[in-house]
Amino acid sequence: MTLDERLVDAVDGAAKRLGTTRSAFTRRALSDALERLRIEALERRHRRGYERHPVGADEFSGWEDEHAWPD
Repeated sequence: MTLDERLVDAVDGAAKRLGTTRSAFTRRALSDALERLRIEALERRHRRGYERHPVGADEFSGWEDEHAWPD
C-alpha cells in the first residue's frame, strides 16, 4: 500500500496521541470506513423501498393512541 508521506505523518501523530500503533489506527480506520459504507448501502436500500412503497396516509394511525408523549 502506498501512502502520501503527509498522510503517514498525520496518522503517526494521531496514533501517538491515542496511544496506539500506526497499524492499529489504520485497521480501525479501515473497519470504520467499511462499516460506514455498509450503513450507507442499507440507507439507500431503505430509501428505495419507501420510494417504491410509500407510507400510506393511515398506515400508522392505529398506533397514535399508543404514543406516550411527555408533557
